Amino acid sequence: MDINKLIFWVMKIDRRLIVMRTVGPNGVIKASEIAKKTGRSLQNISYAIRELEKCGLIRCITPNKPTWKTFIFTKQGIKILEELKKSEILSESKKR
Repeated sequence: MDINKLIFWVMKIDRRLIVMRTVGPNGVIKASEIAKKTGRSLQNISYAIRELEKCGLIRCITPNKPTWKTFIFTKQGIKILEELKKSEILSESKKR
């Protein structure tokens, strides 16, 4: 998928945008932390993470853990994140 289609795909569903903008220190993504920060259900955030992983935007760095997995952005995910920030979709004023 080209970068513009990926950006549109991420923007299409708010849970994906929430995960993209609620990244922890050092770019670490944990479903439980995002759910706690945003008030979304853990299931909703976990689903978004699975979607982003399937699309190649993030990857698991703790694949052997059955639960409480940690994810980081792939190179493609970083490109998408940068484009979203440039377009101000992920700016501070847009956060809920």
